[in-house]
Amino acid sequence: MADQAELIARVREKCAGDQGLDAALMYGSFAAGEADEHSDIEFWLFFTPRRRSEVEPAVWCADIAPISHGLVNEFGTYVVFFPGLVRGEFHFVTTEEIATVADWPARGAAVERMVVVDRRGALTPVLAALPGRFPTPVGTEVCDRFVNWLVLAHHLTARGEFLRAWDALGHVQRHLVWMVRLAENATQHWLTPSRRAEAELSAEAVRELRAATAEATPESLARALRAASGLGRRCWTALADRHGAALPAALFAELDAALGQG
Repeated sequence: MADQAELIARVREKCAGDQGLDAALMYGSFAAGEADEHSDIEFWLFFTPRRRSEVEPAVWCADIAPISHGLVNEFGTYVVFFPGLVRGEFHFVTTEEIATVADWPARGAAVERMVVVDRRGALTPVLAALPGRFPTPVGTEVCDRFVNWLVLAHHLTARGEFLRAWDALGHVQRHLVWMVRLAENATQHWLTPSRRAEAELSAEAVRELRAATAEATPESLARALRAASGLGRRCWTALADRHGAALPAALFAELDAALGQG
């Protein structure tokens, strides 16, 4: 983790020295105190509009350490690869974006660990007003989303679109992990539910989640869908009992018949 610690120190130094940078924050594993040698370094950089027009992200990042490649990901974030394949995520924005931080669902870390620069004091109060953690959903809404993807994956498998079914199964699995977290009261990493799942979920749940993975073949997909359906129903039942919600018994019966269960 020495590489990331040195990079973070260099980012902090560069932020402090860039007078056109009004505010900056660090987020992710290092801000939360959960990082290891495989963790990214992640920052939001709020420049004055004039300074932002002058900044070339690749040049700005290369001044921290040599980069082997840089790219803009699907979320508009600038991603670079530093030596040792350390990933860096940098949001290059203007001071106008500080207000949008108020729309984040949660901080995920203490304010003092996140704030790197706040020259006008505009960023700190916005961060402080956010909840520390994402509020845990109440009810069975995540179960509805799970079964929506499960039925779609079943039909795609039956149609012979195995790669598309495999893709849909990924959504099934993500919602299934959320359901397990709710059922086991292990919601520490809600926004990224698979994070530290092996450490935070029961050994039985981890085993069943692994059984719900598949290759893009009809046999493997069918097996995974049966496993997902079984674990999902157990979690759904536990959550329905907890919240006094009704179970979709007719849907369960049709799924059993379609997936060859029961």
